[in-house]
This record gives sequence, structure tokens and C-alpha cells, in this order.
Amino acid sequence: MPSKKNNYTCQKCGYNTPKWAGKCPDCGEWNTLEETIVEEVVNKNKYKINYSGTKADICLLGSVKVSEQIRISTNLTELDHVLGGGLVPGSVILIGGDPGIGKSTLLLQTLAKLSENHVYSPLYVTGEESPQQVSLRAKRLGLDVTNLKLLTETNIEIILNTAQDEQPKIMVIDSIQTMHTELLQSAQGSVSQVRESAALLVRFAKKTGTAIFLVGHVTKEGTLAGPRILEHMVDTVLYFEGDSGTRFRIIRAIKNRFGAVNELGVFAMTDKGLREVSNPSAIFLSNEQENVPGSIIMVSHEGTRPLLVEVQALVDESPAPNPRRVALGLDQNRLAVLLAVLHRHGKIATYNMDVFINVVGGVRINETGADLAILIAILSSMNDLILARDLIVFGEIGLGGEIRPVPNGLERLREADKHGFKRAIIPKANAPKEKLPNIEVIPVWRLIDALDNLS
Repeated sequence: MPSKKNNYTCQKCGYNTPKWAGKCPDCGEWNTLEETIVEEVVNKNKYKINYSGTKADICLLGSVKVSEQIRISTNLTELDHVLGGGLVPGSVILIGGDPGIGKSTLLLQTLAKLSENHVYSPLYVTGEESPQQVSLRAKRLGLDVTNLKLLTETNIEIILNTAQDEQPKIMVIDSIQTMHTELLQSAQGSVSQVRESAALLVRFAKKTGTAIFLVGHVTKEGTLAGPRILEHMVDTVLYFEGDSGTRFRIIRAIKNRFGAVNELGVFAMTDKGLREVSNPSAIFLSNEQENVPGSIIMVSHEGTRPLLVEVQALVDESPAPNPRRVALGLDQNRLAVLLAVLHRHGKIATYNMDVFINVVGGVRINETGADLAILIAILSSMNDLILARDLIVFGEIGLGGEIRPVPNGLERLREADKHGFKRAIIPKANAPKEKLPNIEVIPVWRLIDALDNLS
């Protein structure tokens, strides 16, 4: 039988050594050697390796019978939407976000609702809080947790043995960074402990059909802490976005094997926990009656949902030799490219001005359909030009000054029509074949054409 031993692997270059060292002997990086488990394979023959165990059955992929997966509703419409229609049995969902943003609150609300149905028998495992703390939070949120099972444990072997006896359909691990396995001697939260603990949980989920939520910590850069392989091991990766100082929280699906990626779920934080927002477009639009320069409405498309957001720009003369470029909710490098295009093809220079861009509501726009809205908002702020509140824009801008089409153009126009917008400046290739009754579509081909249609 192959024997197991502990080894140390550099997380930067992959160098292996039997002893720990502060500095990797190969690449020279500090504190990158992490403990891993390796199996020694006994090679009795120079050309043949004898493996233990039985042979596995091989099947033809075309002969596999596929049945429609019965999803489990979380009783939260927005969360079901992000997951692709609900929980899939045996799936593993990793959810990350800043401290205090509402990860534990959301999962406690979800399990409290599911515990009302005795079929699911959900299990909440916490390694960060005591039973009293969890109970106080549930009481503050007004949740009925009479039938919700709670386990305070950090040893992954004990957790899996308990879950095997309880047989829950849904389980929450809060958080994966606090878990540890007896197979390793490294400290809790280390790369090796997080990886091995997650691997055991994924194996348990696939074997038993239990849907598991893993709560993950994030680094100061906003990415999930621990090894990158953790995101590859799970089925779905969700990120909690939003400023802790605002009411609104956004859940974004970064990876989903059972649904569309980049789906958005919008919640509002209240004294009774997270409340779903049924009309997300409305919360990102300003309710001010007075129009102000530098503000424009655009239609983004996140996953399968069109979303109306307000883009604001502030352009002012800069006393510094290097003007500032600040983008909140947008890619800052993309802003620098768009300013160069505006100078080259729009004949409008901003090299002596500070440029600030903000997406209202704390939402982050990752698509290029916001390009045209950004440049129009900048032009509006520079010229103190007040734009009509019934105008919406969207479109990608190329380096040649051309306005390129974006996906789902007709759905974006219908969303704008539903909210009462009357005019739309869009790429020419996105112009609908049939005229829309309530909205005037202005198709443009180049940036200069879009700027001429603002008056």
C-alpha cells in the first residue's frame, strides 16, 4: 500500500522539499512553503507500476441518461436568480465578501426559512461564533430557528462524521478559513489547511448529494483568501459587493456550473436582515427632480438581467502636474483609454483636468457597454451641459472612435422603455429592425455623431 507523508510546496514556483524553510530555495520568495500531503507510489518494476485497488467501470458519454435536476428554492428570489434557479443537490457554493457585509446574515436567513420544511434538515456549522452569538443574531433578525440545527466545530473530520449521521440536505460552513484537518500540522487558515478542508467537503457533497455553502474571507485587495485552486474546486463562486456604509448589497456570480455567470442579486440591509429588492433598476436611479451636469443614465446587462444605472462625472481644472483619474465602480485603465479616444477623435483634451467617474448605488460595471455613457457624462460636466432625464445611452467605443454594438441591445431598450425613457443613443448595429412605439432610437456609428446628437 502507498504510504502518506507530508511535504512542503512553494506556492509561487511549485518547488518541493521535505523540510520547511522561511525562504524558497528555488525562487527565493519568503513564507511561500506550505504543507501538503503526498503519497509514495511503490515502483517494483522499472517500467511498470503496481497500483492497489479495483478497476473502475468506463461508460460511453452518449449513453449517459440525463434527467432534469430538481433545484431547491432558498425562498429568496434574488439568491435563486444568482444561483441559476435554486440550489442543485450536491453542489458547493463559495460566497465571499468584506467583513460585516452580510454573508452570515444572508445564510442564516436562508437556513431559517429552509428549516421550516423538515425535509431539508439544514445544518449550520460555525467556527467563528458561539451558539449564544448565533442565537442573539437570529433573535435580532426575528427568525424562527426552532428547527435549525447548529454545530460549533472547526475539526473537519468531526463535522463530516456528524453530518453523515444527521444527513442534512443543506449545510453551511462559516467559514472555511477556520476549518482544519487532522491530516496536516499547519495552522488554521493556511493555504494547505483551506485546500484540504475544502477538498474533503467537496468530496462529501458529491458523495451524499448535500448542497454546501462555504463562507470565505477576502484579502485587502478584495479577492478570496486562500489558494486560487479553491475557486476551481467549487461549483459556484459568489461575491458580496457594496459599501458597508450604504443600505444596498449586491451578490454577483463569478462562476456557476449550473447557471449564467455575472448574474446580480440585489438586497437592502435593514434592522431585520437582508430584504430583497424586486426592481433593482429603480434604486440605482437618482430621485432628484433637478437635473445636474455630468449625469447620464445607461443600461447595463449583467448576466440575463438588464439594469439601469446612473453614471456621474466631475471634470475640473487640476493644479497638479499629473491630473487625477479616479473611477468608482468602473475600470480605471478603461477610463484612461476612453480619455485618449475622446482627445484623438472628439478633439476634446483633458490632459490638464482631474476626471472623477462614479456609478451611483455602489454597483460595479464590468462590461464595455458603459463606454459611451462615460464619455457623454465627461462632456456634460466639462461644458456644464444638463442632459435630459429621459435620455439613455449604451455602446462600446473602439480605439478608432467607432461605436461598436453590445449584446442584448433590444432587451436594454425594452428595460428603458419600461421605466419611461423617451430617447436612446445606441450603436447603429444595435438599432431594432422595427420601430419602438414609446422610445426614439438614435443610432450612431462614430463618437462625433453621438456628441452632435446631445443638443
